[in-house]
Amino acid sequence: MKATFLYRLAAVVFVLFAAGHTMGFLRFKPATSEGLAVREGMRTVPFPVGSKSYTYDGFYTGFGLLISAQLVFSAFLAWHLSTLAATNPRAVGGLGWGFFGLQVVCLVLSARYFFPPVVAFSTVAAACLGWAAWLVG
Repeated sequence: MKATFLYRLAAVVFVLFAAGHTMGFLRFKPATSEGLAVREGMRTVPFPVGSKSYTYDGFYTGFGLLISAQLVFSAFLAWHLSTLAATNPRAVGGLGWGFFGLQVVCLVLSARYFFPPVVAFSTVAAACLGWAAWLVG
């Protein structure tokens, strides 16, 4: 297996991960009355920070979209690294290992806080990135 293929596979995984994450968190509806009450409280109970007022729902939505944007950027970076691996492998250098390290951290956090599909996407992405970094190195 070549590093180019592994980086491109990781890029596809990141695009699918971003799409699933975005649709999942934007469409999520709690299944219980308790969950609905918490969600409503997140939307309606404001808290001040400085001279502005915020809600936890705003933080939830903002951080969710931020993660989606970072997953899309990760797809771009993985694809770019695939091109470098094919044309100038030495240019990948520590960036490949750093990207792998970040994904391992994401995998650990996913395993701790999220659902099996998130863990699966994180695992495949980490495996592709680590294997590719090893092949390039």
